[in-house]
Amino acid sequence: MSNNTSPVSMEKLVSLCKRRGFIFQSSEIYGGIQGFWDYGPYGTALRKAIEQLWWSYTVEARSNVEGLDSTVICHPKVWKASGHLDKFGDMMTDCRECKSRHRVDQMEDPETCPNCESKDLTEPREFNLMMKTFVGPVFDEDHVAYLRAETCQPIFVDFHQVRIAARQKLPFGIAQIGKAFRNEINPRNFTFRSREFTQMEMEFFCFEEDSMTWYDYWKNERLNYYYDILGFTKEQLRTHDHDTLAHYAKAAVDIEFKFPFGWGELEGIHHRGTWDMSQHQEHSGENLEYFDQENKRKVIPTVVETSVGLDRTVLALLCNAYDEDMADTQKEGKAQEARVVFRFPAIVAPVQIAVLPLSKKLSTSAEKVCNDLRKYFRCEFDVTGSIGKRYRRQDEIGTPYCVTFDFDSLDDNAVTIRDRDTMEQVRISIDELRSYFDKKIIG
Repeated sequence: MSNNTSPVSMEKLVSLCKRRGFIFQSSEIYGGIQGFWDYGPYGTALRKAIEQLWWSYTVEARSNVEGLDSTVICHPKVWKASGHLDKFGDMMTDCRECKSRHRVDQMEDPETCPNCESKDLTEPREFNLMMKTFVGPVFDEDHVAYLRAETCQPIFVDFHQVRIAARQKLPFGIAQIGKAFRNEINPRNFTFRSREFTQMEMEFFCFEEDSMTWYDYWKNERLNYYYDILGFTKEQLRTHDHDTLAHYAKAAVDIEFKFPFGWGELEGIHHRGTWDMSQHQEHSGENLEYFDQENKRKVIPTVVETSVGLDRTVLALLCNAYDEDMADTQKEGKAQEARVVFRFPAIVAPVQIAVLPLSKKLSTSAEKVCNDLRKYFRCEFDVTGSIGKRYRRQDEIGTPYCVTFDFDSLDDNAVTIRDRDTMEQVRISIDELRSYFDKKIIG
């Protein structure tokens, strides 16, 4: 991936993301709303590419994982059974002097306000993170509902229906990508901690006696995904085993990325035992046992979970891909100059190929080349400005390959391909572009 010698500051990253249409604050013309972010054209393309990559790797490439797309609002009893209504929150304290509110676990000194250093703090109290809404025409307690705080609970609730429809036997998994909501008291670090976010989760249902083997399997699979597919290095990732486990868990590990603001969790792999399925069986009154025909027994499935934040993955890729260098533009007929570049892996780049006619007179022929490539790759047609400025613009949005259509192209049916990272240029026949980029982008 990147030989990033210029670690990005969050200020630079946030500014570039806004300027180039990756990510910007929601409702900005009204002053914005904290903890909510909109993804622009390039950010949306990057998100969709990561979603599809995760889905392909986790679901489509396997015969033992099925897909699900559940609703954002579930029956309120789902959250009662999962424990979210009774205990899902942060311990908070308020400063009586400056009126600021802080999470106790994030304070260096729980008795001192980090904002004004006052000792006059309220007693810590728990704030529930569930986002409440109402279903129906009457806004009263009988019509209360909640936006889901995590995407895994509907998977447990729908276990039997998915299993029967897909004719699956244990062990198998159910995966989904979807929105989740948490009423964070202190959203921070750009999109790292938000109130609305997207999760990519897979719950793997298995027999208890095999569960630790599957736990180790999925831990290794997820690490390989980050190293082999997304191109992170071992210096950028670390694993953190939980010292304190939930009463129902046997093991839990976080995969963390080194962000500019420090190490932060990308993904959690959890051995959840039988607790979730048992809770939903108890509260719903439905039998959620699985009949093991081979051993003639009924069991509550044990669950191993992989849970990754899409927004955090996007942020990690943005941080890792950002670079500043002195471009050897002598290859482009100029002296060296500074440039900002996103070195995304080609498989997830928002724009994989930019087609650039050397002159507007060549637009019709060049656009035909672009339209042909667009059937297979994410392409952009860029005709505005000098060729040098267009190269820089494509560098800033992370386009790995630029295709220049010049006047010679009309005669030799060939174009010049410029590599974002090496800045090397090669002449390729238009008829060979598809196979050339298949090898470069898809591998």
